[in-house]
Amino acid sequence: MTRSLVLTVIGPDRPGIVDLLSRTVNEAGGNWLESSMSRLAGQFAGILRVEIDEAKVAPLRTAIDTLPGLRVIVDEGIDEEAPPGVQLEVVGSDRPGIVRQIAGILAARGVNVLRLETSRTGAPWSGGALFRANALIAVPAEVSLDSLRDELETIALDLMVEVKLASE
Repeated sequence: MTRSLVLTVIGPDRPGIVDLLSRTVNEAGGNWLESSMSRLAGQFAGILRVEIDEAKVAPLRTAIDTLPGLRVIVDEGIDEEAPPGVQLEVVGSDRPGIVRQIAGILAARGVNVLRLETSRTGAPWSGGALFRANALIAVPAEVSLDSLRDELETIALDLMVEVKLASE
């Protein structure tokens, strides 16, 4: 029987981390299924899902515990079908609280954030900072996309951002 494991990895960024992780998973007999990895403030931060035979889980955990310079958390995954998603995009002048206020609206409506990527770059027209967020969200059937869009657009005026909400 195969098991699904989710590995969360963090450590000082350096060349070869992905190679080290993939080699460790492969040598233990695991199959690397999906991942998301980034360099954040000089740190390598990643999350990956591995499928592995149940009998090989313990050796993989032992091998992971010995990886130099990395902290790795291994959790049991649940194989499930991903819910249908809706794309959410937020763009505007950066300021504290954008994610908190958008996330508050989503949570109050029972919306689950399936994926979130945010960044801050220079705004070419003003020289200020531009905030961008792209998310995939699962909206409960009882929540109208139009009403969610309206609520997000109302707060977008206060936040001085543009919000786009569209089904995949």
